[in-house]
Amino acid sequence: MAKKFIDIMDTTFRDGFQSVFGGRVLMKDFFPAVEAAKMAGIKHFEFAGGARFQSLYFYLREDAFEMMDEFRKIVGPDANLQTLSRGVNTVMLDTGSKELIDLHAKMFKKHGATTIRNFDALNDVENLKYSAERITHHGLKHEVVVTMMDLPPGCYGAHTVEFYEKTLREILDSGIPYDSICFKDASGTSNPQKVFETIQMAKRLAPEGTHIRLHTHETAGVSVAAYMAALEAGVDGIDLAAAPVSGGTSQPDILTMLHATKGMNYDLGGLEIDKILTYEKELQSCLSDYFMPPEATMVSPIIPFSPMPGGALTANTQMMRDNGIMDRFPEVIAAMTEVVKKGGYGTSVTPVSQFYFQQALNNVMQGPWNAIAPGYGKMVLGYFGKTPVAPDPEIVKIASEKLGLAPTTEKALDLANADESKSLATWIEKLKAENIEITEENIFIAAACHDKGIAFLKGEGELMVRKLSEMKQEEANKESGSKNMGSGSYTVVVDGQKYSVQVAEGNVDIQVTAVNGESTAVSAPAASPVQTTAVGIEIKALLPGSVWKIVANPGQSVKEGDVILILESMKMEIDVVAPKGGVIKSIHVATNDKVVEGQTVAILG
Repeated sequence: MAKKFIDIMDTTFRDGFQSVFGGRVLMKDFFPAVEAAKMAGIKHFEFAGGARFQSLYFYLREDAFEMMDEFRKIVGPDANLQTLSRGVNTVMLDTGSKELIDLHAKMFKKHGATTIRNFDALNDVENLKYSAERITHHGLKHEVVVTMMDLPPGCYGAHTVEFYEKTLREILDSGIPYDSICFKDASGTSNPQKVFETIQMAKRLAPEGTHIRLHTHETAGVSVAAYMAALEAGVDGIDLAAAPVSGGTSQPDILTMLHATKGMNYDLGGLEIDKILTYEKELQSCLSDYFMPPEATMVSPIIPFSPMPGGALTANTQMMRDNGIMDRFPEVIAAMTEVVKKGGYGTSVTPVSQFYFQQALNNVMQGPWNAIAPGYGKMVLGYFGKTPVAPDPEIVKIASEKLGLAPTTEKALDLANADESKSLATWIEKLKAENIEITEENIFIAAACHDKGIAFLKGEGELMVRKLSEMKQEEANKESGSKNMGSGSYTVVVDGQKYSVQVAEGNVDIQVTAVNGESTAVSAPAASPVQTTAVGIEIKALLPGSVWKIVANPGQSVKEGDVILILESMKMEIDVVAPKGGVIKSIHVATNDKVVEGQTVAILG
């Protein structure tokens, strides 16, 4: 009896990189491993899309479209190259207009994609219709998705087999064109019994011969058991990765599943152990200089209570390291439980997982519900579609007040289409204003990545890759005292007191102010947004980050609530506002300066 062929998609170069390194891997460093994967007989790759689209522009100074072209050249014309898309968001920071959704499919087809896996984090089928239409229109295969997770204890009303059956029926009844169906669990929290029953349900419900896949992560420690349950239920394909970007926050290793299915009636993609070993050895060599975040290599027993996807977990911990607040990570993960419970049970997958994390971060750093993350607030207010269950009414009220937005039941696509800022014409004008060449690729890069996309196209932007050799050199420089301070804002300690200082070249006036006035000898309380001193009201940063935009100038009169400057922190734009009416006496930061929690950024008289 012939073994059942199970299609294996290798997620190493997309989800694997995202789950372990926050997507920050340079193409020249990993292309030799792509060649090795090809030689190992792998023919189905996840190679682009999702958060790996933005990460190239945000952190690597690389072009995602160029990376896709080169990847296709290496693996040849017959490989199935798959990308990840988020329905009306595609790979953008926000919902897209019809023009941008169409351009996404067109550009990804042009640059080598074969298949687009297309999901909506809210399981709002309305959000999948137009993107599915454009994907198939441009000649790509469409893999439609039902997103999964397990809810924290005490939560009911969604993420059951019955809920997934309702969602799948809506997809099938809607007439959405598709080539395959995927059940995607980005947090890896779905218990194996539910996985088994869900795949069985889908095999009964979908037309005979429909290709059905399962995608999960090892984050909660049950991924192999979930895949074995799916295989028993009749699944046709699963996603795996290669060491060292397998396990932990990523997908199970190819070798692990080959071992787990020994003696069983499954042929995992025709893959052979010896060839995979050679491939993984090459990959390990390619990535040997990359810093491996310890949290990326572990499973966490608390993830089912605070479902944080592997692909978002390390992206967020990398940002927390960048901002010097990694010590608060356990608190943020713990705070996610309440955020999920009150948010309407959207699946913890991008962008909703980022909304959950940002709101949990706000609750930890600024006090519970004192600040509403824009994405989370817009989600509970209905701007991204209909959540699986109604969000907590009190949180809806707070979000409406904080963001100045009324709840809506309009379709997310209709709202985006009516927004002129999401039109092709708007982004063409922005490119013209910056004297950037008008191409369809450049239009989409700018529309998808906003200011950071524009910065990339102008040849600007930071390179933020963590390599062991560079980290050792930085540490050596610090120890020898050879590293000079550059211009910008710093926090220094003098006689046990913390001070915010400005450092600049030349003979310029610089500011020095106490940070909370606290001594480093004792634990400081949480930063207060304002502090009255002899010189005026000190306005402080409540989160670490960088100065994105200065809105008010010294000498300018402001009213209570007026925005003084905007910080960028953890992919959020944080308004720093005047606590009362007055005159801006001084601004203590400049655009692009790094700021720390509690640092004085302005003084109001």
